Amino acid sequence: MGEAYIVAAARTAGGRKGGRLAGWHPADLAGKVLDNLIDRVGCDPALVEDVIMGCVSQVGEQATNIARNAVLASKLPESVPATSVDRQCGSSQQALHFAAQAVMSGSMDIVIASGVESMTRVPMGSSVVLHAKAGMGVPKSPKMEERYPNIQFSQFVGAEMIAKKYGLSKDELDEFGFSSQSRAIAATQSGAFKDEIVALEITTADGKTELHTVDEGIRFDANLDAIRGVKLLQEGGALTAATSSQICDGASGVMVVNAAGLKTLGVEPLARIHHMTVIGGDPVIMLEAPIPATERALKKAGMSIDDIDLYEVNEAFASVPKAWLQVLGADPDRLNVNGGAIALGHPLGGSGTKLMTTLLNALKARGKRYGLQTMCEGGGLANVTIVERL
Repeated sequence: MGEAYIVAAARTAGGRKGGRLAGWHPADLAGKVLDNLIDRVGCDPALVEDVIMGCVSQVGEQATNIARNAVLASKLPESVPATSVDRQCGSSQQALHFAAQAVMSGSMDIVIASGVESMTRVPMGSSVVLHAKAGMGVPKSPKMEERYPNIQFSQFVGAEMIAKKYGLSKDELDEFGFSSQSRAIAATQSGAFKDEIVALEITTADGKTELHTVDEGIRFDANLDAIRGVKLLQEGGALTAATSSQICDGASGVMVVNAAGLKTLGVEPLARIHHMTVIGGDPVIMLEAPIPATERALKKAGMSIDDIDLYEVNEAFASVPKAWLQVLGADPDRLNVNGGAIALGHPLGGSGTKLMTTLLNALKARGKRYGLQTMCEGGGLANVTIVERL
């Protein structure tokens, strides 16, 4: 089996719902990232053999194979195929896994894995809402109802269940939310994101044209007292909007190649894919799967958590990474060192390769070797990717 290498990684700065990226069609948004990856490598676009793109709400402007539409909105030629992937929040992380598997097998040499989500233009849950309005039912089937009677699958409920199961107090979660904002502020002000962000031209409310290069969700005036005062999402719960991921517009991507691809492109790799895992878990508590997924990944890779220099655990809700830290015995100083989705936003299908882009840059900036990324996903799923910076 061959190796898979990442040779380029990029992301847009996040946009708030109805914010600075609201004017961008998602296909064009993703197309700009594809173009940027080509520019970073300096290769003939026709050398790309496939584009695999994560997207959760594949309806409306994100329908009819958003990956192919993004290719047609980019500098890539019509000869480059593309396919769209939905593994919920892990969609583009799964796209990365599929791309790595393709080049490792030797069936392809150069593949782009990417993701996009415009949560402004295609609101979360759009496909379910549209079908319900058309009288076409809901995703939970009669057989699923037999297996899980009277249970409404909910990420919000799952996040609260995790907080309760692992004894996480509201104060702890509020402190984590503040830490996410603080780290994102520090990273932005120090220029830590500069090399990974694709600048996008936008038109402001006053008609001026400027470049969007700063994650719009960051609260530069964040303070712990204000976070503690935010209303609970659920009566008797522990989570608030300040300790949950932000709705976000954004796109991201990485170029993945094998040894033959490296030779063709004539470039040095940024990192090697060291290990990949995906598992299914309890769909009711739902967001707990990153814990057993990480345990399995480390065992299969012959590593311990202490061997990992930095980790990116998606901050869907603060209870998820907090529980992960607790069970794994992981070092909180190595977790989401530049902030996470609580501050930077979570563009659903775009988050997998977004987190990988940030992880690779953080490893480089700190001169570290191994990074681990994991993501909780709807339905009780989780992906884990371990990379070695080269």
